[in-house]
Amino acid sequence: MNKKKLVLIGNGMAGINTIEHILKLGNERYDITIFGSEPHPNYNRILLSSVLAGNAEMDDIILNNWNWYEENNIRLYAGHTVNRIDTENKLVYTDTGVCEPYDELIIATGSVPFILPLPGADREGVIAFRDIKDCETMMEAAKRYKKAVVIGGGLLGLEAAKGLLNLNMEVAVVHISDYLMERQLDSTGSEMLRAELERQGMKFLLSRQTEEILGDDRVTGLRFKDGTSVEADLVVMAVGIRPSVQLARASDIEVNRGIVVNDYMETNRPHVYAVGECAEHQGIVYGLVAPLYEQGAVLAKRLCGVETAPYKGSVISAKLKVSGVDVFSAGEFMDGPDTRSIRIHDEWNGVYKKVLVRNNRIIGGVLFGDTNESSRLFQWIRNRAEMTPKIHVSLLGLAAEGNGSGGADTVADLDNEEIICGCNGVSKGDIVSAIQEKGLTTVDEVKGCTGASRSCGGCKPLVTQLLGHALGDEFDSAGIQKEGICPCTPLTHDEVVAAIREKQLTHMREVMHVLEWNTEEGCSKCRPALNYYLGMVWPEAYADDRNSRFVNEKVHANIQKDGTYSVVPRMYGGVTSPEELRRIADVAEKYQVRMIKVTGGQRLDLLGVSKENLPQIWEELGMPSGYAYAKAVRTVKTCVGETFCRFGTQDSIQMGIDMEKKYERLNTPAKVKMAVSACPRNCAESGIKDLGIVGVDGGWEIFVGGNGGVNLRKGDLLCKVKTREEVLDITGAYLQYYRETGQYGERTSEWVERMGLEHIKRVVVDDKEGRKLLLQRIDIALAQLVDPWEEIVRDAGIRETMFEEIKASSL
Repeated sequence: MNKKKLVLIGNGMAGINTIEHILKLGNERYDITIFGSEPHPNYNRILLSSVLAGNAEMDDIILNNWNWYEENNIRLYAGHTVNRIDTENKLVYTDTGVCEPYDELIIATGSVPFILPLPGADREGVIAFRDIKDCETMMEAAKRYKKAVVIGGGLLGLEAAKGLLNLNMEVAVVHISDYLMERQLDSTGSEMLRAELERQGMKFLLSRQTEEILGDDRVTGLRFKDGTSVEADLVVMAVGIRPSVQLARASDIEVNRGIVVNDYMETNRPHVYAVGECAEHQGIVYGLVAPLYEQGAVLAKRLCGVETAPYKGSVISAKLKVSGVDVFSAGEFMDGPDTRSIRIHDEWNGVYKKVLVRNNRIIGGVLFGDTNESSRLFQWIRNRAEMTPKIHVSLLGLAAEGNGSGGADTVADLDNEEIICGCNGVSKGDIVSAIQEKGLTTVDEVKGCTGASRSCGGCKPLVTQLLGHALGDEFDSAGIQKEGICPCTPLTHDEVVAAIREKQLTHMREVMHVLEWNTEEGCSKCRPALNYYLGMVWPEAYADDRNSRFVNEKVHANIQKDGTYSVVPRMYGGVTSPEELRRIADVAEKYQVRMIKVTGGQRLDLLGVSKENLPQIWEELGMPSGYAYAKAVRTVKTCVGETFCRFGTQDSIQMGIDMEKKYERLNTPAKVKMAVSACPRNCAESGIKDLGIVGVDGGWEIFVGGNGGVNLRKGDLLCKVKTREEVLDITGAYLQYYRETGQYGERTSEWVERMGLEHIKRVVVDDKEGRKLLLQRIDIALAQLVDPWEEIVRDAGIRETMFEEIKASSL
């Protein structure tokens, strides 16, 4: 069968989601070509604020990488803009000279930001916030300038403002209305939002209308119609979007506000369709992602000849993705003469809930501070559910999870086409099929397989309910039981890390405040854990809190029972030189070191050093710290290898040196010991290390999860590889995955048993694209690290602060 030619104009979320549906429904039906104006593969525009804040890289928000297009035989023209459609001859033309025929054409050109037509709007430093290029421009500006003004107090404006605040800029938000997010919140919810954002450092200029943007070549400020002004080095306009319809209008395709479509997303031209923010359906243009995915599902079935119900419009919802603020809104939220409302306004806890009812049917609502019921509330609103006593009790927070109409009964009654994850367009049918066909049993497995909950995480409760519904008695309800990090919080390690990511929490006090710690300052158990998690999640933005580290890590030496310290200089791979040995001997004599001992990791330990002598010893040694005291990558033990040993099959010494130099100083949930043996005789004890490498004929074996300590554990064979590069890549991916999923204080021996060797193998070894992302993230973390001894020697202020008397009882 000859394939039809399907052309998609627009490489964004709505268009690509339609293509994904088509691939599932009729992979052999179409020869697909996609044109995108941006030089990137498809990415998650919802998470641009995370990129702006420095909490994610471009690669982190890619939804479909370059390989996806190739694997699905899709021809992608990235960086090509279609500027003409010949609907008579079924041809599209680009600004780069490409001409492509089509049998079916989808227009998904999205929208463009609205720029206020103000005097000075063309000055340098005045930009919109719409794509990755805007993020890069703002991040560069933050390195050189301090004062930013965001025009627009809606969803996008507040996310941009928080991102700039995280980049250490002074941020003011200008808004024409007298309260924020007036399209999503009533005045009560908006006032609570403003108060919380002000506590975070944001400033607001409400009821202000900008008259002029000041400056010569570059912006210097804004003047308002009331005569007042504000200084600005950067102005971000986030005042709305307009459907991108110029191409359609020039091609005689019917346009009103957007490209006019019917219930099957068909335009007035045969074989031409429109979907997404550029489309207008029944007079409405949708600017949020969930409706766009609903449109795409209908269009995909239409194109594949699958029977489908027509698209009849969407109930929209909104979530604010700002650190420390939980806001949800859906449907109608303003009171009217024919509505009744259920309200909870708890100022002490910072919680506001409002549900609007008409004719005893739920039509909308607002949640602030506690959005746990957002998924269920949205389903009630979409289905126009009847208000019942059970729902009422659940909304008041008095019912157990799963009670009322919002529990398992709700997900059971949903159609398979219902979107569960609005951020990524994942339907109930997608999730249930994945659970049944691939044996998924946890939310994390569903997320990894389908993408549901991988963005904002708001759909996680519904995903959990779907697991219970699909698995029945096999669902592990005991897994709900959990143990908090410490008495300060009931939250588990995983929940805290997830909240740090999803709420973009960047400071320890912010974590404790937002997640409602029981104690204001935390304790000796949670503070080091939070310090690690914040540094792991935000390696570039987070400043390490020395006071939250254990005493050994504060002074970068091991305290002994008599109050003295031991110093272990780093010797890469256990190899040293006469010069280094002389230096160690000279320092030991000069400072009357009581003992020099060879450690189990093939290093020299200088024991009995007084605290006041530590900075001088580090300076005179001139060698990096061996990190013998830290929850970090420590040393790489080696045998002499093929260079000297007659049994050696590989160069274990050089491999050990390469590994140690690559990953030295890397913070991990617990200490990590590594070793490289040149043959299966295993003289370096690779089989009982956190990560052990064993040379064999033609390659290397990689063992993980070993422990030679109290809880002795033999390492498991992770994989066998041929080259040095593969060893380093898999080692890096393994370490980063341990960093991201290990609980603070959990050795790899425990972590491997908890996660499962086969799961780790799939993530680190089998998934090459996932491995690449792990390596990118570990490279970011490694780029932030400096030798602590060198830093202390160089900085007199740190020396004075750190080497004041530290009580042994502290931490």
